[in-house]
Amino acid sequence: MRLEVPLDDPRFGTVIPCSCQEHPLEEQRLTRLQRFSNLGVLTRVTFDYLSSTGRDSDPQAQRSYQEAYQAAWEYAQEPYQWLLFTGPVGSGKTHLLAAIINRGLELGTQAMYLSVPDLLDHLRAAYAPTSDTTYDELFNHVRNVPVLALDDLGAHSSTPWAQEKLYQLLNHRFNRQLPTIVALNVPISHLDEQLRARLEDRSMVLTKALGEHTAYLQQGGSRLEAEVLRTKTFEGFDPRGNGAQGADRETLEHALRGAQEYAREPKGWLVFTGEPGCGKTHLAAAILNARMRQGYAVSFKFVPDLLDHLRATFSPQSPVTYDQLFEEVRTAPILVLDDLGSHSSTPWAEEKLYQIIVYRQETRLPTIITMRGFIEDLANKAMQSRLKDGSIVRVMPITAPSYRDRPVHPPAGRSTPRREPPPDTRSRRRG
Repeated sequence: MRLEVPLDDPRFGTVIPCSCQEHPLEEQRLTRLQRFSNLGVLTRVTFDYLSSTGRDSDPQAQRSYQEAYQAAWEYAQEPYQWLLFTGPVGSGKTHLLAAIINRGLELGTQAMYLSVPDLLDHLRAAYAPTSDTTYDELFNHVRNVPVLALDDLGAHSSTPWAQEKLYQLLNHRFNRQLPTIVALNVPISHLDEQLRARLEDRSMVLTKALGEHTAYLQQGGSRLEAEVLRTKTFEGFDPRGNGAQGADRETLEHALRGAQEYAREPKGWLVFTGEPGCGKTHLAAAILNARMRQGYAVSFKFVPDLLDHLRATFSPQSPVTYDQLFEEVRTAPILVLDDLGSHSSTPWAEEKLYQIIVYRQETRLPTIITMRGFIEDLANKAMQSRLKDGSIVRVMPITAPSYRDRPVHPPAGRSTPRREPPPDTRSRRRG
């Protein structure tokens, strides 16, 4: 339609849509922008779709998510400079990125969402003769899009080519102050130094943390380690042991007090020794849980699994390099090495463990070690010497019996006659 206005009106002769077409045209515009944005199934993720407190029941995690949600909402209304989300897998970073992009599309902004591994795949594919778009067209498009969200930075294969492309992209947008939202898949210390320099610039980048990248949530962790940290707390520890008496009971109570003191102020090393099932791992994990509640980063490593993970990093398919995982363990702010001595004693394994122990002892990094039996049982004499250094190491021997030997209690209202253990079992326990 054309408006009926005087000749000198600047709108004279201008074609405008009829009011009956405004809604269909708006839907078409949003559809085009959504296709352009590369959101796919994430087009449903809006701020109304998300909970402002997240899904975690932990109060600290809820506060962190609420702050991140508020920052994302404010940024979506007027994108300015950069916004960085850090945190473990499953903490909500991707949904916040998608909500920001979807809000930008509603406001008519050209905005684009890309997973970093997908972006690198698209750039490689653009070299093919059959590609719909050239490499230069695609790269320039991503570099200059008005609002860009990059998800899973750090999850890509760390090749020199990939590092170069990512730095070119982020450096271009940084220098031109183009609004950019980034979600990190790994601790920022795992990134290339050039990328870190851009993301750690506080004058340009607002950072919101949705939890810590604890070891069990990274590529170097395991389900066993995650389960141990989830379930072992001081509140769930029974200092009575499995019917421990006298001196055995005292060692358990002494170890509990020592662990609680260490959790309040981690200094030096703690070494828990004792038979399997006596509570060593529980106390070590409880220390880490107490520190995590206070917002500190921690690392829990079951020694045989750690060595398996280090070996696995030499595979071309490994999402993390050997240097990344080894450095994470070696420099962790507080580290548990669980079940030292239970690993396969190969020269390579002994060398790696000794390197970790020497570095952490020389730099006085808080470290907790659990081991079966006694320090003297270790085959590695050099490692023995390190763990006997009284200037930094405090040994907590536990002689209480295994919790795992507890009898299963009958349901309430039923009773079973007490049965004495066979004479040979009693004599072994007394011994």
